[in-house]
Amino acid sequence: MNFLAHQYLSFNQPEIRIGNFIADTIRGKDLPTNQGVLLGVNIHRQIDSFTDSHPVVLETRKLLYPYFSKYAGVVQDVYFDHFLAARWNAYAKTPLDEYCQMVYRVLKEGSAYMNQRAERTLYYMSAQDWLSNYRLVEGVDRALSGLSSRASFPNNMDKAVAPLEKHYDELDAAFQTFFPELCAAIEAEFGRNTLLST
Repeated sequence: MNFLAHQYLSFNQPEIRIGNFIADTIRGKDLPTNQGVLLGVNIHRQIDSFTDSHPVVLETRKLLYPYFSKYAGVVQDVYFDHFLAARWNAYAKTPLDEYCQMVYRVLKEGSAYMNQRAERTLYYMSAQDWLSNYRLVEGVDRALSGLSSRASFPNNMDKAVAPLEKHYDELDAAFQTFFPELCAAIEAEFGRNTLLST
């Protein structure tokens, strides 16, 4: 899953949001000592583990592999954020634009926990409003074109709109099957933790 889904699965806790955001930028020796931020890192990694082994996700990646080869998973993550953003009202009460601005604010307040890579990502993510723009096909195109330019190998991610439009209904159905199961799994594993009480 990509940035929006990870934030959605942060139990509305600022420290968990921060850890969930920085998880991909840190290694074992750099793990945060703050328990809430560390929990966010662990939640992020469990989200990725559940996603990468889910049969619906694996089938969808087979569909995308001819277009994107080893980057199929990266593209799928952004596609799924698109469907989450496009169907936001089915999952959240707070309007998407308001929610995204809150996320940017919370993450900026947690800059003390961020390395240079995380800070750079947050700067562009908030300045260009990646999260709410995922709801638009144009936002998907912008996000994946940016990833394409930074990738080390040929990837076709800058041409990701055509496969999305061609397989839109199938991809949307896969997301609608998968995402509630992901939410239930994360809630079951972490929802009873006392750090998550609201």
